[in-house]
Amino acid sequence: QVQLVESGGGLVQAGDSLRLSCAASGRAFSSRHMGWFRQAPGTEREFVAGISDSGRTTYYRDSVKGRVTISRDNTKNTMYLQMDSLEPEDTAVYYCAAMNIGGSFGYIGTLTKYDYWGQGTQVTVSS
Repeated sequence: QVQLVESGGGLVQAGDSLRLSCAASGRAFSSRHMGWFRQAPGTEREFVAGISDSGRTTYYRDSVKGRVTISRDNTKNTMYLQMDSLEPEDTAVYYCAAMNIGGSFGYIGTLTKYDYWGQGTQVTVSS
């Protein structure tokens, strides 16, 4: 079992930055590929960014490339999402998620391949 707790969300203005954190407890954090997803009201949950178990490989949705950086510290069992130049369209609940051990990085953007989810943290960007 893996427990995930997000933090760092809030209300900011367009152009501001936020850093989200995802603290993990449970088994083998450093053996799991991880991802960030988001869900705006009335929309489906969508992939934002993913990172391999080692942290060496990352992947982003096109709309956030250049503005968002995903990272992880396996010594602290924590994953991060640095978001810069925030836009009102980034407003959503942000979720961190973990794959099972042995999951394929090829599915890093696929919501159904994640087995563990946090409760989410709200990010609101005003114009």
